[in-house]
Amino acid sequence: MQTPTTVAHRRPAPVTTETPDLLRWTGFGGAVLLTAGAWATRAVPVALAAAIAGAGLVVLAWALLGRATPDAGWLRRTLAWWCAPLLVAPPLFSADVFSYLAQGEVAARGLDPNVVSPAAGASAEAAGRVGVYWRETPSPYGPLFSTVERAITQVTGGDPVAGIVLYRLVAVLGLLLIVWAVPRLAEKSQRTALWLGVLNPLVLWHLVGGVHNDALMLGLMLSGTVIALQALPEPRWWQFTAGVVLIGLAAQVKLPALVALAVVGTACARRLGGGWVRFVVAGAGMAAAAVVVSVVTSLAGGAGFGWLQALGTPSKVNSWMAPTNWPGYLVGAVFGPESGQAMISSARIAGFVLILCGVAVVLHRQLRGGVSEVTALGMMMSLIVVLGPVIQPWYLLWAVLPLAACLPAGRWRTGVAALAGVFALLVPPLAGDFTGRVPELITAYALGIALVGGAYLVLRRVPVAQS
Repeated sequence: MQTPTTVAHRRPAPVTTETPDLLRWTGFGGAVLLTAGAWATRAVPVALAAAIAGAGLVVLAWALLGRATPDAGWLRRTLAWWCAPLLVAPPLFSADVFSYLAQGEVAARGLDPNVVSPAAGASAEAAGRVGVYWRETPSPYGPLFSTVERAITQVTGGDPVAGIVLYRLVAVLGLLLIVWAVPRLAEKSQRTALWLGVLNPLVLWHLVGGVHNDALMLGLMLSGTVIALQALPEPRWWQFTAGVVLIGLAAQVKLPALVALAVVGTACARRLGGGWVRFVVAGAGMAAAAVVVSVVTSLAGGAGFGWLQALGTPSKVNSWMAPTNWPGYLVGAVFGPESGQAMISSARIAGFVLILCGVAVVLHRQLRGGVSEVTALGMMMSLIVVLGPVIQPWYLLWAVLPLAACLPAGRWRTGVAALAGVFALLVPPLAGDFTGRVPELITAYALGIALVGGAYLVLRRVPVAQS
């Protein structure tokens, strides 16, 4: 008679290394719960609590996957599963897509969205959907994105639902470029680059769920960087030019992408022998390329050059997340709003000077071989994010994506992951104004945290079979 097979169990189970599939489906369930909560707006604060719990489950599953060992293909498939529910969600975490819709309507009427605000150039219905901070403000985006906005409005006839679908499609195309580029930039581990960079909840929330144009900017910038850097060893100048053009196009969505031109220009100077003369020549070439791409994009798309007047538009809003604004808030609390605003303006100038100095130091180190190209890109983007006049949670991705491709294991990588996790939960999932709704937020976050805490305890107690 055969002895029955016995199964021993360990508890708590190392879920993070032995059952990654459980974490995949935990994150997928969180994405479904987040999407369901976003649609069930009438059941507030239950809907908000469900959305917060869903977001927390995704962040929990992602954090635990950081110690798991699935390969790059498994992580790509997990990304697809986690993105799928968000594709049918309403705009999450931010209402910026409604600004895109209104700006597109302004452009479709033959006006310049970089000069004419939604309140002045769009229909009352379209302008009414725009956040109060941006309703009276012209578009701060480059001519490439203005062309995209106008094209989407013309295709959809101004229908907001169809417009959101097309903007999300543009965001997904940008995400596909990111998925292609980040592993190719990886200096250590493709798996780590995909986990920390691409599977990051900030990517899910703000590029897919929030439909931000940063997806297009980052996709073009990172793919252009890959193509340009891969062309240098030979060198293959046509391929290098194609990469430079893609980076130039990324800057015609949002200007910070120009930093990548400095990186590939410095890499080109090193390839040609290094030295300050070649560095200056390569820099002049990158500047000329940026100007040519800008002129062609502005004229070919019919967007014009009004975007040059709008470069300072984002700084019109005092972002509480930006460290350069903190001294102004402190001074304003003590001496009044006028003194506070004066301090904010002064601190922003100081921040801009520090950014320029920091970029110069990083490029000098890159030219001498002290840091790699990808590290230089991550460091300079970090300077822009931290010392810039405005910080939004999705701005962290400008730095996180290149850093994910170059940071070795250790406290820096852990710190970046922890910062991303905190910022992923810093903003309420349901896009909207929560002013005067603090009790509702507290209740919803308490319920959401309780659910996520319970899920964590369950995950730790899942038995793992041993033969």
